[in-house]
Amino acid sequence: MKLSVGNGLKLAFRPWVEGLEHVPAEGPAILASNHLSFSDSFFLPAVLDRKVTFIAKAEYFTSPGVKGKLTAAFFKGVGQLPVDRSGARGAGEAAIRSGLEVLANGELFGIYPEGTRSPDGRLYRGKPGGLARVALRSGAPVLPVAMVDTEKIQPPGQVMPKLMRPGIRIGEPMDFSRYQGMENDRFIQRALTDEVMYEIMRLSGQEYVDMYATAAKRQLAEEAKRQTEAERTVKEAEREAGKARQGDQGAVRPGGAGPAGRLAAVRRKWNERDRAA
Repeated sequence: MKLSVGNGLKLAFRPWVEGLEHVPAEGPAILASNHLSFSDSFFLPAVLDRKVTFIAKAEYFTSPGVKGKLTAAFFKGVGQLPVDRSGARGAGEAAIRSGLEVLANGELFGIYPEGTRSPDGRLYRGKPGGLARVALRSGAPVLPVAMVDTEKIQPPGQVMPKLMRPGIRIGEPMDFSRYQGMENDRFIQRALTDEVMYEIMRLSGQEYVDMYATAAKRQLAEEAKRQTEAERTVKEAEREAGKARQGDQGAVRPGGAGPAGRLAAVRRKWNERDRAA
């Protein structure tokens, strides 16, 4: 996979890299990265000589048919481990187990502390459980990683990727041995995660948002839903007003009870909401 996919990515996109000297030549280490694009899990391993193992949802490995088998083979080839997100504690515990197994074998484990891709290119609050518990249980050093401009290569809805140079910055290893044995303390988990997120912010230059990316995605989805409903309401009111004009029912003053009045009221309502926002 490094010869085919890895060399293909490097040849086509020519990613620039800073801090390769911080990656140990052997032994376990955790690569904690921001997450801008689906391609992050491919660009980072492509520029390293060592194998990097990330986790991926189990559905990528269990889809039926020929396409499903090819997809599963691809993800296995690029070093992805399937994680079953069902159960009481879901992906969190599965990610921790997977990470510890990889590190126990002396390999590199990649993790995204944000838990999901950034919806708008900003850096969001890291989830404390996974990264902190894996780091403290394993004792492995944490290398902060900043992916740069990978979200611009293939934005949502764009089929063909844009040929441009993404960047990767790898920071110095972070040692958290001072917290050894305290992996179940939620305040220690929070402190360790925030320390790593600060280094990622410094390396990436991203704006930091003190909320979880999952919450931001919900807000954006709700806002998009409200916008769609507003546009639908306006269109329905415009259709009613058009029918009224065609039926020669006479003009209705804005604010009146007829279709034109309702249309004007809807527009006033959304203009007031926009001004308030």
